[in-house]
Amino acid sequence: MAGHSKWANIQHRKGRQDAKRGKIFTRLIKEITVAAKLGGGDPASNPRLRLAIDKANDANMPKDNVQRAIDKGTGNLEGVDYVELRYEGYGIGGAALMVDCLTDNKTRTVADVRHAFNKNGGNLGTDGSVAYQFAHQGYLLFAPGADEDALMEAALEAGAEDVITHEDGAIEVITAPNDHAAVKQALEAAGFAADDGEVTMRAQNETELFGEDALKMQKLLDALEDLDDVQNVYTSAVLNLD
Repeated sequence: MAGHSKWANIQHRKGRQDAKRGKIFTRLIKEITVAAKLGGGDPASNPRLRLAIDKANDANMPKDNVQRAIDKGTGNLEGVDYVELRYEGYGIGGAALMVDCLTDNKTRTVADVRHAFNKNGGNLGTDGSVAYQFAHQGYLLFAPGADEDALMEAALEAGAEDVITHEDGAIEVITAPNDHAAVKQALEAAGFAADDGEVTMRAQNETELFGEDALKMQKLLDALEDLDDVQNVYTSAVLNLD
């Protein structure tokens, strides 16, 4: 992680997400619907649904909206039949990209994703072209200044896989995907509330971009994230925009 600020990059990403809050609600409703369809409507026995509901609560989504999405997924209400798709490719400087979509029209989605890549200096790759560069993990990020020793002890006791202290003082707790909620809950009980965290596809090696390249990569990311069918965009790029 040398050479960049994990904290600054997370805050930058969160700021851009906050500006798109209306779209976040739409994405969460889709995710809750699909999670309920695949694993049932009980979050206690459906980790994917539990995680989606946690995200909805963090975004202050009304409980009625959450329940309606669950009911559509379980068939209690009529809803759209979404298909999950993943596209892989390369951005500026060869940075790896994975784009997860939920769609009711595959033809539209692949055309939109390909157009966003081509127009903004990226290249859409084949299945498996970059997936090996990512690991499915959960993370919890704590602001610089947290008690490192106490947090590490509590995290490992709660079942975390790793604890990383970054150059800027931010502390990151890494979990297995299905353990994320339990570790988060245990740390909160121990007095450690994370400032950010989710289950994600985490790049195993990062590509640092500066200046014009960083701006071009941000434009590509924005173009992909603005597509209606896109749920998540994962990248190995670290943008130094200061």
